[in-house]
Amino acid sequence: PKGSNIMNLKQKILDYAAKNDIELVGFGSKERWDGVDAQHNPFAIFPEGKTVVLVGKRICRGSLRGVEEGTNFGDYGTYGISWLEDSFLATACYDLTRVIENEGWEACPIFNNPTEIEPQGVAVAEGRPAPNVYPDFRYAAIACGLAEISYNDMVFTKKYGSRQRFQMIITDAEIEPDPILTESICDMCGKCADVCPLNAISKTEYETLTVCGKEMKIAKINYAACKSCPNGARGNRLSAAARPDRIAALCNRTCMCHLEENELIENVFENKFRTRKTWAKDGSGRNVEVKD
Repeated sequence: PKGSNIMNLKQKILDYAAKNDIELVGFGSKERWDGVDAQHNPFAIFPEGKTVVLVGKRICRGSLRGVEEGTNFGDYGTYGISWLEDSFLATACYDLTRVIENEGWEACPIFNNPTEIEPQGVAVAEGRPAPNVYPDFRYAAIACGLAEISYNDMVFTKKYGSRQRFQMIITDAEIEPDPILTESICDMCGKCADVCPLNAISKTEYETLTVCGKEMKIAKINYAACKSCPNGARGNRLSAAARPDRIAALCNRTCMCHLEENELIENVFENKFRTRKTWAKDGSGRNVEVKD
């Protein structure tokens, strides 16, 4: 149908997501991107778009088990990163794109590329940004009402903490936006900084990030150190210039334990994730003791 009832579209998207195990869906209106530079603004890709639909699937806690034990690092890279992004999440994003287009509204699916990737071409016309425009997904997670940025500079949702990945749909359907998350998930405990053997996370120096009126304190982090971290961090698979993937790193696994044990997130488990003293290595690869 041509532009079918837009009032029912949001519910159709949510119903499809629930039925097909698409665990996170958030909606953000175009106005929430006012002031975002064109090189990182989704509406530079689709100027007639009205809404961003953010689509997420969880990173299963068990995919981090081998890293926590120090006995298997590769399967997190498969189930937690590459297969999750390239297959499971891409299929979910594609399916929701079809749901929207079946209702007569255009839907533009966008993969989560690092914003640090420089444009690979020249602008096709005056006033347009150079290709490729890569939207800021951290910003989008906040602007779609799903997340905040933690003190450890991670995207936290109320459901899973840091354990999810996102893709995006831009549509010309004007869908009611979700409210910005007002409650705080990160309680600023500082354990991420305490546990880091590289001292890469400051407990005293931070910046305040404001997105759509939501203020978040983010630690000053030495990302050069994080890129060589032997404690579970890994380089970004799409760009060496991008920030490393720290979801499996010691700092974030410690955050995860804290969030679960204090029930600051919804997805909690029968047994604790960490039941014995964790392993850690310093920048030279030596085994070191860390604070509990």
